[in-house]
Amino acid sequence: MTKQILSVLALSFLLSSCGGGESKATEETVSEEEVVVEELATDENEPLTVLIEANDQMKYNLSRIDASAGQEITLTLKNVGEMPKASMGHNFILFQKGVDVQAFAMEAMNAKETDYLPSSLMSDVLAHTSLLGPGEEETILFNAPDEAGPYKFICSFPGHFASMQGILFVQ
Repeated sequence: MTKQILSVLALSFLLSSCGGGESKATEETVSEEEVVVEELATDENEPLTVLIEANDQMKYNLSRIDASAGQEITLTLKNVGEMPKASMGHNFILFQKGVDVQAFAMEAMNAKETDYLPSSLMSDVLAHTSLLGPGEEETILFNAPDEAGPYKFICSFPGHFASMQGILFVQ
C-alpha cells in the first residue's frame, strides 16, 4: 500500500513538473509572437521592408504581407536555392486587384525570352523582380495600392505558380 502511495505521489510530481514547463513554454511563445506583431505593425508613413526567400522546393518563406494604403515598400527577393536558374529560377510578381493570376501564369509559360513576364499582360502587374538564379537577390521599391484589399503575388516560372503565391493585404 505504501509503495502504491509513493508511486502515485511520484507520478503526480512528474506530471506537475511537466505541466509547469509547458505553461512556461506557452508563455514564452506568446510573448515572442507579440514581439513579432509589434515589429510588423508600422506607421503607414514609414516604409515597409520585406525579405522574401525562394527555395528549390518551389516555396516562398512567406505568403502574406500586410501594408497600409500607399505605403512605400522595399521588397527583396532572395533565391536561397542551389539549382540552376534554367531549371529553378524565381521571381516575384504583384498583380492589380482582380487579375486572373492562373491565366497570367499560363501565358507566362510561353514568355521565356522575357523571363516569364508576358509583355502583353504587363498592365496587370503592379511590381516585379527579375528572374533570379541561386544565390541571387534583387530589391525593388514600390508603393502599396491606394485601394484596400488583397493583391495576389506569384512566381511565374513554369510550374511554380501552384505553390509559390501569396497575398499583399492592403489596409
